[in-house]
Amino acid sequence: MSIPSWMRGNKYESSYLLLMTLKAVEMVAELMALSARTAPKGRGRDSIVIKVVAERELKELSKELRRLGEAHGIKFYLRDAGNLENSEACVLIGSKASEIVGLDCGGCGFASCKEMLAAQKPFLDKEPDKPFHGPNCVIKMADLGLALGSAAKTASLHNVDNRVMFTAGVAALSLNWLEGCRVAYGLPLKASGKSIYFDRPA
Repeated sequence: MSIPSWMRGNKYESSYLLLMTLKAVEMVAELMALSARTAPKGRGRDSIVIKVVAERELKELSKELRRLGEAHGIKFYLRDAGNLENSEACVLIGSKASEIVGLDCGGCGFASCKEMLAAQKPFLDKEPDKPFHGPNCVIKMADLGLALGSAAKTASLHNVDNRVMFTAGVAALSLNWLEGCRVAYGLPLKASGKSIYFDRPA
Protein backbone atom coordinates (compact mmCIF):
# COMPACT_ATOMS: atom_id res chain seq x y z
CA MET A 1 0.00 0.00 0.00
CA SER A 2 1.44 3.35 -1.05
CA ILE A 3 0.68 6.80 0.35
CA PRO A 4 -1.00 9.09 -2.23
CA SER A 5 1.07 12.09 -3.30
CA TRP A 6 -1.51 14.53 -1.94
CA MET A 7 -1.03 13.05 1.56
CA ARG A 8 2.77 13.16 1.57
CA GLY A 9 2.90 16.92 1.94
CA ASN A 10 1.32 16.92 5.41
CA LYS A 11 4.24 17.88 7.67
CA TYR A 12 2.17 17.36 10.82
CA GLU A 13 1.66 13.63 10.32
CA SER A 14 4.26 10.91 9.96
CA SER A 15 4.24 8.48 7.04
CA TYR A 16 3.38 5.72 9.52
CA LEU A 17 0.24 7.51 10.73
CA LEU A 18 -0.87 8.24 7.19
CA LEU A 19 -0.36 4.62 6.22
CA MET A 20 -2.34 3.47 9.25
CA THR A 21 -5.17 5.81 8.23
CA LEU A 22 -5.29 4.26 4.77
CA LYS A 23 -5.29 0.75 6.23
CA ALA A 24 -8.05 1.65 8.67
CA VAL A 25 -10.24 3.10 5.92
CA GLU A 26 -9.78 0.02 3.76
CA MET A 27 -10.66 -2.18 6.72
CA VAL A 28 -13.86 -0.18 7.26
CA ALA A 29 -14.63 -0.58 3.54
CA GLU A 30 -14.46 -4.36 3.97
CA LEU A 31 -16.76 -4.14 6.99
CA MET A 32 -19.17 -2.06 4.92
CA ALA A 33 -19.17 -4.79 2.28
CA LEU A 34 -20.07 -7.26 5.03
CA SER A 35 -22.92 -5.01 6.19
CA ALA A 36 -24.27 -4.79 2.65
CA ARG A 37 -24.09 -8.55 2.25
CA THR A 38 -26.00 -9.26 5.45
CA ALA A 39 -28.62 -6.52 4.99
CA PRO A 40 -32.24 -7.77 4.71
CA LYS A 41 -33.23 -9.17 1.30
CA GLY A 42 -36.71 -9.77 -0.12
CA ARG A 43 -37.63 -13.44 0.37
CA GLY A 44 -34.04 -13.97 1.52
CA ARG A 45 -32.74 -14.02 -2.06
CA ASP A 46 -29.45 -12.17 -2.46
CA SER A 47 -28.87 -10.38 -5.77
CA ILE A 48 -26.39 -7.81 -4.49
CA VAL A 49 -22.96 -7.42 -6.13
CA ILE A 50 -20.22 -5.66 -4.14
CA LYS A 51 -16.74 -4.45 -5.05
CA VAL A 52 -14.27 -2.54 -2.87
CA VAL A 53 -11.77 -0.38 -4.74
CA ALA A 54 -8.72 1.57 -3.57
CA GLU A 55 -5.45 2.93 -4.93
CA ARG A 56 -5.09 2.06 -8.66
CA GLU A 57 -8.70 0.98 -9.17
CA LEU A 58 -9.98 4.07 -7.36
CA LYS A 59 -7.96 6.26 -9.74
CA GLU A 60 -9.40 4.30 -12.68
CA LEU A 61 -12.94 4.86 -11.36
CA SER A 62 -12.33 8.59 -11.00
CA LYS A 63 -10.81 8.79 -14.48
CA GLU A 64 -13.81 7.03 -16.01
CA LEU A 65 -16.26 9.35 -14.24
CA ARG A 66 -14.32 12.36 -15.47
CA ARG A 67 -14.38 10.95 -19.00
CA LEU A 68 -18.15 10.50 -18.85
CA GLY A 69 -18.61 14.01 -17.48
CA GLU A 70 -16.55 15.57 -20.25
CA ALA A 71 -18.17 13.43 -22.96
CA HIS A 72 -21.72 14.34 -21.91
CA GLY A 73 -21.08 17.83 -20.55
CA ILE A 74 -22.29 16.96 -17.04
CA LYS A 75 -20.61 19.24 -14.50
CA PHE A 76 -21.50 17.33 -11.35
CA TYR A 77 -19.81 14.23 -12.78
CA LEU A 78 -16.58 16.26 -12.87
CA ARG A 79 -17.13 17.48 -9.30
CA ASP A 80 -17.71 13.93 -8.05
CA ALA A 81 -14.67 12.69 -9.99
CA GLY A 82 -12.62 15.14 -7.93
CA ASN A 83 -14.12 13.69 -4.76
CA LEU A 84 -13.15 10.18 -5.86
CA GLU A 85 -9.61 11.34 -6.61
CA ASN A 86 -9.28 12.56 -3.02
CA SER A 87 -10.91 9.53 -1.43
CA GLU A 88 -9.10 6.59 0.15
CA ALA A 89 -11.47 3.79 -0.87
CA CYS A 90 -14.88 3.28 -2.43
CA VAL A 91 -17.50 0.58 -1.90
CA LEU A 92 -19.51 -0.18 -5.04
CA ILE A 93 -22.87 -1.91 -4.69
CA GLY A 94 -25.24 -2.99 -7.45
CA SER A 95 -28.16 -5.34 -8.02
CA LYS A 96 -28.36 -8.03 -10.72
CA ALA A 97 -30.90 -6.94 -13.30
CA SER A 98 -32.04 -10.40 -14.35
CA GLU A 99 -33.01 -11.60 -10.87
CA ILE A 100 -36.56 -11.27 -9.58
CA VAL A 101 -38.56 -12.18 -6.48
CA GLY A 102 -41.31 -13.81 -8.51
CA LEU A 103 -44.32 -12.29 -6.77
CA ASP A 104 -45.87 -10.63 -9.85
CA CYS A 105 -46.56 -7.72 -7.48
CA GLY A 106 -46.85 -5.06 -10.19
CA GLY A 107 -44.52 -2.64 -8.41
CA CYS A 108 -42.29 -2.37 -11.49
CA GLY A 109 -45.23 -1.29 -13.64
CA PHE A 110 -45.69 -4.64 -15.35
CA ALA A 111 -48.36 -7.25 -14.68
CA SER A 112 -45.82 -10.03 -14.21
CA CYS A 113 -42.13 -10.54 -13.52
CA LYS A 114 -41.84 -12.29 -16.89
CA GLU A 115 -43.14 -9.21 -18.73
CA MET A 116 -40.74 -6.98 -16.82
CA LEU A 117 -37.75 -9.12 -17.76
CA ALA A 118 -38.87 -9.18 -21.41
CA ALA A 119 -38.87 -5.37 -21.46
CA GLN A 120 -35.24 -5.03 -20.34
CA LYS A 121 -33.46 -5.79 -23.62
CA PRO A 122 -35.62 -3.50 -25.80
CA PHE A 123 -34.94 -0.60 -23.44
CA LEU A 124 -31.20 -1.35 -23.39
CA ASP A 125 -31.14 -1.52 -27.19
CA LYS A 126 -33.13 1.72 -27.52
CA GLU A 127 -31.27 3.73 -24.85
CA PRO A 128 -27.73 2.32 -24.61
CA ASP A 129 -26.26 5.60 -23.30
CA LYS A 130 -28.51 5.88 -20.25
CA PRO A 131 -26.51 5.61 -17.00
CA PHE A 132 -28.92 2.99 -15.62
CA HIS A 133 -31.10 0.47 -17.45
CA GLY A 134 -34.39 -1.05 -16.47
CA PRO A 135 -37.04 -1.94 -15.74
CA ASN A 136 -35.89 -3.60 -12.54
CA CYS A 137 -37.65 -5.54 -9.82
CA VAL A 138 -38.89 -2.96 -7.30
CA ILE A 139 -38.18 -5.32 -4.41
CA LYS A 140 -34.60 -5.82 -5.62
CA MET A 141 -34.21 -2.05 -5.78
CA ALA A 142 -35.43 -1.84 -2.18
CA ASP A 143 -32.83 -4.49 -1.31
CA LEU A 144 -30.17 -2.32 -2.95
CA GLY A 145 -31.26 0.66 -0.86
CA LEU A 146 -31.12 -1.40 2.32
CA ALA A 147 -27.61 -2.62 1.43
CA LEU A 148 -26.44 0.95 0.78
CA GLY A 149 -27.94 2.15 4.06
CA SER A 150 -26.35 -0.67 6.01
CA ALA A 151 -22.96 0.09 4.47
CA ALA A 152 -23.26 3.82 5.20
CA LYS A 153 -24.26 3.02 8.79
CA THR A 154 -21.10 0.95 9.26
CA ALA A 155 -18.93 3.78 7.90
CA SER A 156 -20.60 6.19 10.31
CA LEU A 157 -20.10 3.85 13.28
CA HIS A 158 -16.37 3.88 12.52
CA ASN A 159 -16.21 7.65 11.99
CA VAL A 160 -15.24 7.49 8.32
CA ASP A 161 -16.73 10.22 6.13
CA ASN A 162 -18.76 8.89 3.23
CA ARG A 163 -21.51 9.75 0.78
CA VAL A 164 -23.81 7.61 -1.34
CA MET A 165 -22.98 8.58 -4.94
CA PHE A 166 -25.07 7.83 -8.01
CA THR A 167 -22.13 8.90 -10.18
CA ALA A 168 -19.64 6.40 -8.72
CA GLY A 169 -22.09 3.63 -9.60
CA VAL A 170 -22.47 4.98 -13.12
CA ALA A 171 -18.70 4.91 -13.65
CA ALA A 172 -18.45 1.37 -12.22
CA LEU A 173 -21.15 0.15 -14.61
CA SER A 174 -19.40 1.87 -17.52
CA LEU A 175 -16.24 -0.08 -16.61
CA ASN A 176 -18.25 -3.34 -16.43
CA TRP A 177 -17.05 -3.94 -12.89
CA LEU A 178 -20.35 -5.22 -11.46
CA GLU A 179 -21.34 -8.24 -13.51
CA GLY A 180 -25.04 -8.50 -14.31
CA CYS A 181 -25.90 -5.13 -12.76
CA ARG A 182 -27.64 -2.24 -14.51
CA VAL A 183 -28.18 -0.10 -11.43
CA ALA A 184 -25.39 0.62 -8.93
CA TYR A 185 -24.14 3.21 -6.47
CA GLY A 186 -20.83 3.91 -4.77
CA LEU A 187 -19.84 5.03 -1.30
CA PRO A 188 -16.45 6.80 -1.39
CA LEU A 189 -14.58 6.99 1.92
CA LYS A 190 -12.24 9.53 3.46
CA ALA A 191 -10.79 10.07 6.94
CA SER A 192 -9.87 13.71 7.50
CA GLY A 193 -10.60 16.69 9.73
CA LYS A 194 -13.58 17.76 7.59
CA SER A 195 -15.75 15.78 5.22
CA ILE A 196 -14.88 16.44 1.58
CA TYR A 197 -18.33 15.23 0.49
CA PHE A 198 -20.36 18.18 1.74
CA ASP A 199 -20.27 21.96 1.22
CA ARG A 200 -19.32 21.22 -2.38
CA PRO A 201 -19.94 23.36 -5.47
CA ALA A 202 -23.12 22.53 -7.38
